[in-house]
Amino acid sequence: MIVALVAIRRRRTGIRLKFGDLRPDRAMLRGILGIGVPTAVQDGCIQIAFIIITVIANYRGLNDAAAVGVVEKVISALFLVPSSMLATVSAVSAQNIGAGRMERATKTLRYATAITVVYGIVISIVVELTAGSIVGLFTTDATVILLGTQYIRSYIVDSIFAGIHFCFSGFFAACGRSYIGFIHNIVAITLVRVPGACLASKLFPNTLFPMGVAAPAGSLLSVLICLGFYAWLKRHGVISEKARA
Repeated sequence: MIVALVAIRRRRTGIRLKFGDLRPDRAMLRGILGIGVPTAVQDGCIQIAFIIITVIANYRGLNDAAAVGVVEKVISALFLVPSSMLATVSAVSAQNIGAGRMERATKTLRYATAITVVYGIVISIVVELTAGSIVGLFTTDATVILLGTQYIRSYIVDSIFAGIHFCFSGFFAACGRSYIGFIHNIVAITLVRVPGACLASKLFPNTLFPMGVAAPAGSLLSVLICLGFYAWLKRHGVISEKARA
């Protein structure tokens, strides 16, 4: 930031900057916070949900905790593609909406969703076929590998559904409605992810497979909520899929 300020001041960039320009603009600040705060809070809640699920696994014993820890690391790496689509859709859609080309923004959403779904299907198939080998990269303990294989085989399906609601969250943020992403994440976490993981842990103490189902189940609920909001915005004329005349 300092280098950029020096460059703007000393080089012929075509940008003129003076101290008075650094005063906060209340209207602009309010708009930024209106979009940024819900996004920040939802990200924080997602991390808290991961911590809670880890705590649930810890209560099951050392092997279960180790298996969940290994799988979470793998999932974090595999989810880089769907997560990056959120930022991509948000940036590209916002540029098109700003240019008055809403139909191109919706097309961005469709293409990005298709990419993430294909990626999710492919990566799910690969993980299902090589789950034991993947977990075995991190540990040689046979029990941990068995439990980790159970967990990742149910959890990996989330790469399909999560990619969809990531794309929708980015699109809603571009539309200035990041609160929708906040809503569907909080609802999914409080109604499905955490209680589902807790219930599965109690009902199925000898396997982690049902516990892993809580993640894709929560994401599926998020997808349904996103589709509902999208249809609602389209019905009220906020979103248009047709090019301007």
